[in-house]
Amino acid sequence: MKKVILAPDSFKGTMSAREVCAIVGDEVKKCCPGAEVICVPMSDGGEGMSESYVSLIGGELKTKEVTGPLGWFVDAEYGILPDGTAVMEMASCAGLPLTKGNLQPLHATTWGVGELMMHILGRGSSRFLIGLGGSATNDGGIGMADALGYRFFDKDGVHLAPYAWNLAKVERIVPPEKMPAMTVTAACDVNNPLCGPRGAVAVFGPQKGLKPEQIGPHDAAMAHFADVIKRELGRDVKDIPGAGAAGGLGAGMLAFVDAQLKPGIEMLLDSVGFDQMLRGADLVITGEGRLDGQSLAGKVPVGVARRAKAKGVPCIALCGCIGPEAEQVRSCGIDAYYASSDGSRSFDEIQKSCREDLAALAARVLRVHLTNA
Repeated sequence: MKKVILAPDSFKGTMSAREVCAIVGDEVKKCCPGAEVICVPMSDGGEGMSESYVSLIGGELKTKEVTGPLGWFVDAEYGILPDGTAVMEMASCAGLPLTKGNLQPLHATTWGVGELMMHILGRGSSRFLIGLGGSATNDGGIGMADALGYRFFDKDGVHLAPYAWNLAKVERIVPPEKMPAMTVTAACDVNNPLCGPRGAVAVFGPQKGLKPEQIGPHDAAMAHFADVIKRELGRDVKDIPGAGAAGGLGAGMLAFVDAQLKPGIEMLLDSVGFDQMLRGADLVITGEGRLDGQSLAGKVPVGVARRAKAKGVPCIALCGCIGPEAEQVRSCGIDAYYASSDGSRSFDEIQKSCREDLAALAARVLRVHLTNA
């Protein structure tokens, strides 16, 4: 009997990781009746992290209405695990899909992230696992900090609104009179620093709507904000790997709540005992919406593949589309990768047929790999 492990990420904006597992799992059973299929819906810290932890570890999913990235209210999902730890993803408060295509990178705020944290603290949980993937923001965490009680002032002592456009003006930071006690582990899906050519602004700013002429000035503003954080709070966050995650929210987590930054995929794989699951496995199937060179910086498929490679288990990736430099993932243990779309169709078209497309791709690919596994 074949043993197949399904460990995909969500396909952003189209299918959750659980949906992907269900679709591919059905095709595995059609191709190889009697196969043992183990579903492990994954998250590297982006959308679906709360659902992944609760579905794999146990606990309860909850929702809370908070302020979204552009000011209107959104229903943010979070989970409470059996040991009382709260798990949440910033994407449910300030994620890119919540902008509904209205990209405003200098106005988008992480205020809802801090708002949700305060709600959870009020319900008695003080241990947090927070995912930092999938953001619409580039505010360095100033919005989150303001919601937690921090205040920011310019050189003349004028109180500043907590938005990205004000980062260059910040000269003084006043912490809350009584900072809530909490322990925070932040799950990063990237290892980028806060500033510079690999930083939050230069690498991820364009996908959030920053124009080429805005990159340099906003990167300088982010660097200034980091300098003020170092002077006012004694935290040097500028060059720490992961500080650039979620538009600089990684740096904000370090500076304002003394968080630990950890690779999100490694956290989840360890939590569910993935290495033990691999014993006796014939094939691992992973995937994500877009596989490209950035997948090496902490994304689900590479994290899963490295574990499979270490145990000598073949691993393939089923993806929505393939981007530049995707071939680099082969060195990490992905033996083959496949896409359900060639990238020529609009996102609206893909949303309508993505489930059927994935099922057809899985059926085609599995005939080869399960026969040889």
